[in-house]
Amino acid sequence: MSNVIKFLDRLNYGVDAIGTNERAAFFSGRSIKKESKIDALNTIISMIDLTTLEGKDTAGKVYSICSKAIRPIPADSSVPHVAAVCLYPNMLKYAKRALEGSGVKLASVATAFPSGQFPLKLREEDTAKCIRDGADEIDMVISRGEFLKGNYDVVFEEIRRIKNICTEESKKASDKTGKEVNVHLKVILETGELETYDNVRNASIIAMLAGADFIKTSTGKVQPAATLPVTLVMLEAIRDYYNETGILTGMKPAGGIRKSKEAIAYLVMLNETLGYQWMTPDLFRFGASSLLNDVLMQLVKQKTGYYQGLDYFTID
Repeated sequence: MSNVIKFLDRLNYGVDAIGTNERAAFFSGRSIKKESKIDALNTIISMIDLTTLEGKDTAGKVYSICSKAIRPIPADSSVPHVAAVCLYPNMLKYAKRALEGSGVKLASVATAFPSGQFPLKLREEDTAKCIRDGADEIDMVISRGEFLKGNYDVVFEEIRRIKNICTEESKKASDKTGKEVNVHLKVILETGELETYDNVRNASIIAMLAGADFIKTSTGKVQPAATLPVTLVMLEAIRDYYNETGILTGMKPAGGIRKSKEAIAYLVMLNETLGYQWMTPDLFRFGASSLLNDVLMQLVKQKTGYYQGLDYFTID
């Protein structure tokens, strides 16, 4: 029996699907008041990976998104910048210049996103090139077909090798610049294709065991993408892995989170499942494109007492 299987057996239990769905629904009903809501909205902004992953992306669109990432409301400097901008590899060169010195991280999807259906050697080369082109974070996809066939060791090994690329390229960059570089790896499970909560839990544990800095629900290209129940399963896997190893792993729900009310429910669930230590962009992100505008609209409402329409904000 492989070490991966042994570790899974130690942390494995059947996920109660009904209980998970009921508990997740409970978080959606929670409400918070004005000052706490402003804090929550600012926290959400600081946790967003502002994302554009379209075939029609251009340099102009990337510059526009980077500007918005740095100053979401140009006239209000109290609004924090987002956590990161997430792009296809070909767009990195434009974003790197635009984000320099801003504190906003630069993330890139890699490893034959969104399918993962390339030979591992090419996926390793893809990852290394992204880092050399300026990526601070890599969002990789796992081989869902291998996972569903029960080839857990194969999935573990591909994540481990991509993590090694991140480590090796970080060291090269550190030696070259004289500054510490630490490229983080986010592992996308594509939970909409994993079929069961038990599979989501097992894939989460495999990813963490192989060295993932974050585990992420979805590419945003498959439905269902992020949901509260599936995120709860992943948060509980993070908790159990932390209790077993002492290693902190981040979480990134991505795809389909469009409203601030939904995002607040995720924050409540995060706090009540993992605690305040995880309430930081270092350990929690929202992968989103349209969420930011709704959060900004709600934030202006809380500060001024009236809504501005979405046309007051840039369309991403």
